[in-house]
Amino acid sequence: MGAMVVAEVVVVTDQLSDGCDVVVVGGGAAGLSGALMLARARRSVVVIDADAPRNAPAAGVHGLLARDGIRPAELLERGRAEVRRYGGHVVPAEVGAVAREDNGFAVALADGRTVRTRRLLVATGLVDELPDIPGLRARWGRDVVHCPYCHGWEVRDQAIGVLASGPLAVHQALLFRQWSTDVTLFSHTMPPPTDEEAEQLAARGISVVDGEVASLEIVDDRLVGVRLRCGTVVSREVLTVSSRMAARAGFLAALGLRPAEHPQGVGEYIPADATGRTEVPGVWVAGNVTDLAAQVGTAAAMGAAAAAQINADLVAEETRQAVAAYREPFSPESEARLCELVMGDRRHGL
Repeated sequence: MGAMVVAEVVVVTDQLSDGCDVVVVGGGAAGLSGALMLARARRSVVVIDADAPRNAPAAGVHGLLARDGIRPAELLERGRAEVRRYGGHVVPAEVGAVAREDNGFAVALADGRTVRTRRLLVATGLVDELPDIPGLRARWGRDVVHCPYCHGWEVRDQAIGVLASGPLAVHQALLFRQWSTDVTLFSHTMPPPTDEEAEQLAARGISVVDGEVASLEIVDDRLVGVRLRCGTVVSREVLTVSSRMAARAGFLAALGLRPAEHPQGVGEYIPADATGRTEVPGVWVAGNVTDLAAQVGTAAAMGAAAAAQINADLVAEETRQAVAAYREPFSPESEARLCELVMGDRRHGL
């Protein structure tokens, strides 16, 4: 295939080496929202999309204004189309490594291609690490759920079980009580509730079942119960699980950027300030990779906010360069910039 031209940047399908203003790693809500904002700011943008969305098993995205219930795949299709409408590129690939260069970063893809960029926006999301219980993962996103705000309405008034698999199990049970009067907490392998927690659960009519969960009971492709190690089956229609969440960001370690343990003990995330700026100059993060609890709408807003900061950062850099050229019109840097503006890709040497 031939070359695709975006502003002054040429992106070739087999070698993405000419460079761009921003590479966005991750093509979910956060990444596409950030890419859209940057493309509309007339920045050259390449989105690297591994096409492995966390919410793929879900039937719909909920709580998203004007798009409530939209299929996750359709939301992403619409997002890609909008980014491309403004000249952005969405490249199906996976990032293998990232290295610092003089003027930015070299992003090596798993298929051998490389793209060079001035700034990096990482929106790779997270991986849900689920308890090793037979039958559980296969039901994930269907009748095994995690977020009351994502799934609560859809499971309202059903018999809900809450699997104690992390430090927020009691909190999760109390939340789901808002959607159903029939909620049971399975202590599983976690310590029993404290006296204060037990009182809260009892006051809300939430029963507690002790003993390790062995498996799920499925009939006609529906969850009908939870089987304990002792053989007892407790009838349930829905099971909620707090997964341990791990940021998808191993490739950032080469830049000195590593995940930190979340204060609530629910997983690992990439720390950043309120704008998404990390401690590594030139690298921003957005969405679940830095906020484990962010829903789709929140993630999209984070991507847009980070993109605005990235554009402002690039504008500041370009302004410094312009001022230096203005003060010293015959410097090598000024002549190189002039040559780039006049000759574009035909320039040589400078």
